[in-house]
Amino acid sequence: MSAIAEGKVVTYERTFSESDVRTFADLSNDRQPRHLEPDADGRLMVHGLLTATLPTKIGGDHEVLASRMEFDFRRPVYTGQQVRCRVEFTDVSEDTDRDEVAADIECTVEGETVLSGAFEGIVLR
Repeated sequence: MSAIAEGKVVTYERTFSESDVRTFADLSNDRQPRHLEPDADGRLMVHGLLTATLPTKIGGDHEVLASRMEFDFRRPVYTGQQVRCRVEFTDVSEDTDRDEVAADIECTVEGETVLSGAFEGIVLR
C-alpha cells in the first residue's frame, strides 16, 4: 500500500524573512536589486524559486524524488507575508519497488494565488 494516497492534501505555511532572501541571493547568485533593496514598505521581494521551496518541502517530507516540476509565478511575494502552500496528490501508481506520484500545487498570500503548478516523481520503497 502506498504511503501517499491519491487525493491526499498537505499544507505548509511560511513567512520569509529578509535574512532568508539575502541567504538565497548568496546561494543562487541572483542579486537583482528588487531582492536586495527594500521597497517603499521596507520589504524585499522574495525570489520565485525561494517561494517554490514550499512545495519542495512537502515533497521532501513524503520522500518524493521529483522528475518534473512546473511553476507558474502569478504575483510577487514579499518578506513578512505568510505564504500558504497546498499540495494535492492527484495520481498515485504503485509498483513493486516504487510509487509514481503526481501533484498539483497552489501557494497563496491572503487568499491570492502567488504560485501554481505541479510536480511528478517517485517514492522508493
